[in-house]
Amino acid sequence: MCLARNEKRNFHHHDTARIMTEIRIGTPPRRRGGRGVLYLLILLIVILGGAALWTWLTLSWAYADGTRAGVLQKVTHRGWFCKTIEGDLAQYIVPGISPQVWKFSVRDPSVAAQLEKSVGRQVQLHYTEHPGVPSACFADTRFFVDNITVTDAPAAAAAAGAQPRAAVTPPVAIPAPAAPVPGTGAAASSAAGN
Repeated sequence: MCLARNEKRNFHHHDTARIMTEIRIGTPPRRRGGRGVLYLLILLIVILGGAALWTWLTLSWAYADGTRAGVLQKVTHRGWFCKTIEGDLAQYIVPGISPQVWKFSVRDPSVAAQLEKSVGRQVQLHYTEHPGVPSACFADTRFFVDNITVTDAPAAAAAAGAQPRAAVTPPVAIPAPAAPVPGTGAAASSAAGN
């Protein structure tokens, strides 16, 4: 029996040693939150980079350009946080009919100063069209004026009152019918004929 106990002890000790060698102490599992934050940061950088690229593209590349002529009605600096320079050009197509008003934006302060000096004058404005500008901080319209040419003489503008006058026929006064005067008219002639 003594031998059997020793064998059991050895067996038990041998088993425990074998089991202990099989137990591995590993590192604690990595938290996945670190990867999620990294992916979120990469996504945010891609979105901001795309927005910056789109803004640069829409502001630097012109879809169209052209020239419009008319009377410069107003130039304003508008906006609560982002001040933009905006203006209105009245385009008189047919005299006597109200003008078509074309709204535009200006990004260059020197062009804005020229426009402010030319309010009320006949002008030609060269513009570029930039569709898809992502924010009103750059402009309220998609038309950016970059050059102005005044087409009327300053004396002619002052003589015209700084506004073109459409050919309007002055109203004709229609006289009201006069009250009959006693002794004249149809009643008086019939009385005189008797």
